[in-house]
Amino acid sequence: MTLSRRKLGSQGLEVSAIGLGCMGMSQSYGPADEQESVATVHRAIELGCTFLDTAEVYGPFLNEELLGRALKGRRDQVVIASKFGFRMENGKQIGAERDSRPERIRAAVEGSLGRLGTDHIDLLYQHRIDPAVPIEDVAGAVRELVQQGKARFFGLSEAGVANIRRAHAVHPVSAVQSEYSLWERNLDADVIPALRELGIGLVPFSPLGRGFLTGEVKRAEEYPQGDYRRNDPRFQGASYDANVSAAQVVRDIAKAMHATPAQVALAWLLAKGTDIVPIPGTKRRKYLEENIGADGLRLDSAQLRMLDEALAPDKVSGKRYPDWVMATIDR
Repeated sequence: MTLSRRKLGSQGLEVSAIGLGCMGMSQSYGPADEQESVATVHRAIELGCTFLDTAEVYGPFLNEELLGRALKGRRDQVVIASKFGFRMENGKQIGAERDSRPERIRAAVEGSLGRLGTDHIDLLYQHRIDPAVPIEDVAGAVRELVQQGKARFFGLSEAGVANIRRAHAVHPVSAVQSEYSLWERNLDADVIPALRELGIGLVPFSPLGRGFLTGEVKRAEEYPQGDYRRNDPRFQGASYDANVSAAQVVRDIAKAMHATPAQVALAWLLAKGTDIVPIPGTKRRKYLEENIGADGLRLDSAQLRMLDEALAPDKVSGKRYPDWVMATIDR
């Protein structure tokens, strides 16, 4: 079981067809387990899942530090993506406030390099658009970091079409990261067409709907304090019931194919285009191996149509984020 490879953008970035989202190893989804998380990273490398996604704000800092420890002696075997862009003070994130001033970008990258134990970040994302800083200034700062060898490729996260175009005009954008999955298709109308016009890859995060599409979910109130899903609108009340019903088709197709629902959800994404590289998050080897199995799963046109229709935007209940988080998205 070795993953195939895909290209992101037109600048030469090549990654595994499925990546590994590392955020949950340090926050948002239950207690941390460093030993199992490190073992998961090592197993990912063994299986060819070498596109690892982190950010300074995950923890904060803890996730990059974890990856730095896990990658000792293995740095040249992986592609590391990390992100800057939220306001930090005294080691803490200040709510949803953003800060992408060029001097802040440079300082953030120096911090990330130290925690990761490397001299370069392969894919450097702006985590969220900062309305107070022109995107041209952001792209210019990243361009300088690329010229200095501290970053290799430039990415944006949750950016809208106008800012993607403006950034790309200053320094080529190789990838845009955004939530995109069977039950969250907000990119279809304008973002994906623009990415394909410009030759930019798409990196979907939460490709399994924060676990909802795996079929192994509970109501919001059943998750412990500190778990993100307690406040997820789609896990609450009547929305939960409607979404469990809508996602039944994923479970049905998985059963017929002797696969898991997670594999079906990821296979749907992989079938949407060779310029798409999902990064399902996990901190356990069991789920990593399950996710990677999606690379060999082929859905036929009838199955793809059934999935599209059952989880169309009008069939999914609830906003994807609470209002304060939605306010940070550039769309």
